Amino acid sequence: MLTQQRESDSYQRNNGDGEMKADNKSTMINSIANGNEAGYVDLLQNIGTLLSQGRQQMATAVNTAMVQTYWNIGRYIVEYEQHGKERAEYGSNLINRLAHDLTNLYGKGFSKSTVVYIRKLYLAFQKGETLSNLLTWSHYVEILRKDDPLEISFYVKQCEIEGWSVRELKRQMQSMLFHRIALSKDKETVMQLAKEGVQTEKPEDILRDPYVFDFAGLPDIANYSEKDLEDALVSHFESFLLELGKGFAFIGRQQRISLAGRHFYVDLVFYHRILKCFVLIDLKKGSIQHEDIGQMNMYLNYYKAEMNVEGDNAPIGIVLGADADRLTIEYALGGIENQLFAARYQLYLPNREELQAQLDYLLNRKDKEDGQ
Repeated sequence: MLTQQRESDSYQRNNGDGEMKADNKSTMINSIANGNEAGYVDLLQNIGTLLSQGRQQMATAVNTAMVQTYWNIGRYIVEYEQHGKERAEYGSNLINRLAHDLTNLYGKGFSKSTVVYIRKLYLAFQKGETLSNLLTWSHYVEILRKDDPLEISFYVKQCEIEGWSVRELKRQMQSMLFHRIALSKDKETVMQLAKEGVQTEKPEDILRDPYVFDFAGLPDIANYSEKDLEDALVSHFESFLLELGKGFAFIGRQQRISLAGRHFYVDLVFYHRILKCFVLIDLKKGSIQHEDIGQMNMYLNYYKAEMNVEGDNAPIGIVLGADADRLTIEYALGGIENQLFAARYQLYLPNREELQAQLDYLLNRKDKEDGQ
């Protein structure tokens, strides 16, 4: 019997137990190496590699079979409902009966909530070929907590692209990633975003507005400095990279630029593997000012002239502030040819109702314009 718990436990990535076991294996291999010839150690390591690959393949096969089985069970339930039983039975008794009887017949793993999500899996993905073998049942359960087909499609596709664990998926959903990206798009691009996920092809594709740094532990806006914010982001680096998105490789912090005997420091510097360029980030505690834009433009000119090598694209600059006046930013960016952007950050999870209302307005406004 396949259960959700067993599948979830076998899939979790980057956990402390896994790292500890890997360290223990390395220690044991080093100990064995002290008393055996090099060829034997190579043999042992090659066997270990094959075992790891085989176990991963088995876990993937088990997960694929599990999701496909649940999808077919969901299809049976929906087809039963559609043969005249559904209105009365589903609303009152069918799910409860199934949960009770399946548990008695086949053991744990068929609680009422599990049967509900099995049914939702089929309703959300009625074409079985649209299921992804890269997502576990636990991924699908989290995603199916949403009712909006656009959100469901986006998070499935983004899990495929970025390889999120269930924990990472939960965080991105809590931070309203889909809404934060979608609100900077037009309706056609929102539909494409839901269907394909984030396609990183140009500098604008890596932006979030706002960025959500709820993990930083700095809720009191009045009592932290820019250095405190930088320290907090670096201290929670895994969460910070997750928020930035795929492709960011960390170069360093407080990277010095020396010009005419003066020293300037870029808060955070990354290299983007997909866009093949440096990404410079400056952090501002308060509202972004026009001089912050000018300073970043100077940094970009320096990196373009002094740091880029053959094959690098023009660097990208992002000034992050707790607030940004749209008109001030518009005039400050006017005439600048560099890839320079200003964006907001916040230290708390966004309000879902507010973002949903803004997205609904965006989509409905386009519908009205098309109808005129």
